[in-house]
Amino acid sequence: MRIPIRLYGGIAWEKREDDTALKTAHRVEPAITHFAISGAPITCEKYGHGHINCTYQVKTDDGHAYILQRINRYVFADPKAVMENVGAVTQYLRERAEDPHEVLNFIPADTGVYYHIDEAGEYWRCYEFADGICLEAPESDTDFYESAIAFGRFQEMLREFPAETLHETIPLFHNTTNRYRIFRKALQDDLAGRAAGVPDEQEAGTLCSLLDSGELPLRVTHNDTKLNNVLFDRRTRKALCVLDLDTVMPGSSLYDYGDSIRFGAATAAEDEKDLSKMGINLHLFQVYTAGYLAACKSLTPKELELLPLGAKIITLELAVRFLTDYLDGDRYFRVAYPEHNLVRARAQMKLVADMEAHWDEMQAIVAEEAAKRN
Repeated sequence: MRIPIRLYGGIAWEKREDDTALKTAHRVEPAITHFAISGAPITCEKYGHGHINCTYQVKTDDGHAYILQRINRYVFADPKAVMENVGAVTQYLRERAEDPHEVLNFIPADTGVYYHIDEAGEYWRCYEFADGICLEAPESDTDFYESAIAFGRFQEMLREFPAETLHETIPLFHNTTNRYRIFRKALQDDLAGRAAGVPDEQEAGTLCSLLDSGELPLRVTHNDTKLNNVLFDRRTRKALCVLDLDTVMPGSSLYDYGDSIRFGAATAAEDEKDLSKMGINLHLFQVYTAGYLAACKSLTPKELELLPLGAKIITLELAVRFLTDYLDGDRYFRVAYPEHNLVRARAQMKLVADMEAHWDEMQAIVAEEAAKRN
């Protein structure tokens, strides 16, 4: 429950009646003083609706605004590695961006790195507040197209970044072969007594094999390319920049493209119970593909050929992750009811099946949009 804002150390703090929030709030003021911000802080309020990191908006007496975050050490076991990735990638992008608004501007701490460690061992970071809007769902084809431009531009600007130098902050995150190995163990262990009636599937390690062989180039990937991770200009609705860089890692462009299609070009929510409603929206598939290819000119012929496979494998991988969590007793994904993860898995499998039913059309759309670039 919210309680009235009170002054703490000269700054207005918005607090909640729980010990964790209160303890965190008492560490915020010392944390912000370790970053090279402009002006003196005058207000600090909880900001946004994220579930991972603890986020505050700080305003200063000279009109500047910043985002201050405490990195979740449970989700990101090595915050230093996360911030080394974020710092390296954003610095590289800033040196190449035509518009500074295209890149989040992280503020260095007094130690010279992009994070501060407080007396409790918590990691904090700070970046300039970027004013704009985020969408949970596209309100028009243009919104979806612009999100594709943003992620395609992100990929294109990082085409020469040495991806192998980045830390793998979540090991084997998109290693589909490993996801199946974990799934099979969960099926065998059956910790929650739910294994009956859950089918096993063939392994889908094609992308992993092609990356290992060098047939697909290793690239910098965002790994969470949902629409709500794009900041839009309030007035023009043009994409400004890509947000939430915590999962930036080495990988394949097909991961990022595939996840955008899985999330944004489906005809129903990822937890739709009525499977007759779930399928691939070929119109939105073309809208996103057009934007992504318009912005990302450096994709190789092999990457272009396999874009539909990227969408299929990422969708299949998430289905397996949902099934695994269901078998393990829902320890990873937040659920609203006992069968939630099973419902999610079935919806994703239905989406895979519909992609397979429209495979020739998906390939033709990619070929058509790729031809427009020549």
